[in-house]
Amino acid sequence: MTTDTHDDGTDDERPDAQSPGGGAAPEPEPISPAAPEEFGLVQAWWGDGKGKTTAAMGMGFRAAGHGYRVHMLQFMKGGADSVDAVRGEYNAIAAMPGFSYENAGHYGWHGLLDGSADGEHEAKARAAFERAETLVAGAREADLSTPFPLDGDPDAGVHLLILDEILYAADRGLVDADAVVDLVESKPDGLELVVTGSHDEPTYLDGVADLITNVRKVAHPFDDGQRARRGTEF
Repeated sequence: MTTDTHDDGTDDERPDAQSPGGGAAPEPEPISPAAPEEFGLVQAWWGDGKGKTTAAMGMGFRAAGHGYRVHMLQFMKGGADSVDAVRGEYNAIAAMPGFSYENAGHYGWHGLLDGSADGEHEAKARAAFERAETLVAGAREADLSTPFPLDGDPDAGVHLLILDEILYAADRGLVDADAVVDLVESKPDGLELVVTGSHDEPTYLDGVADLITNVRKVAHPFDDGQRARRGTEF
């Protein structure tokens, strides 16, 4: 640690520039309920690259760190023989004030001949879509300009709603793409809505979403037979 002495005789300490890292770590602040001032956009994350859900959850943690109420509803991700039932993100979300989640997926992945029943995938996706409608309706009824209890019921309103893999469900024909557009357009102005999924471009969101990001694969270890790894994929 290096000490700098100012002209007025006061000192402050800073990390030594020669030490590993050499950067400062700002002191964290307590998390208390707050309301965002500029939320209300629609974000879509799609593509054949890894990181769509990770990016959405990263935004969720960032928002929750400011005291905003965040909820994630997952379509499709019901598990597989290579993935733990309780994933690392679920434990992390459970430990984060203001962030909650629910999983409406069915075992396996639709159309991949992995032993899962495609009819069950469709039923689960329909039920998840109805649940998404309920969550958006709850946000419409809420005053999104006010803080919400960090442990509050997401049905009573959230500031940030993540619909993970809903675009994948639409890509597979398990939910109707036009219905996804209707859902997005029905959201209240103050709700930040994040939708993820699909390797195919969701052109139906052109002019509907404010931010559309294509997460493009350059290389992926799955192509070489690497299975999902604890701590990176689940």
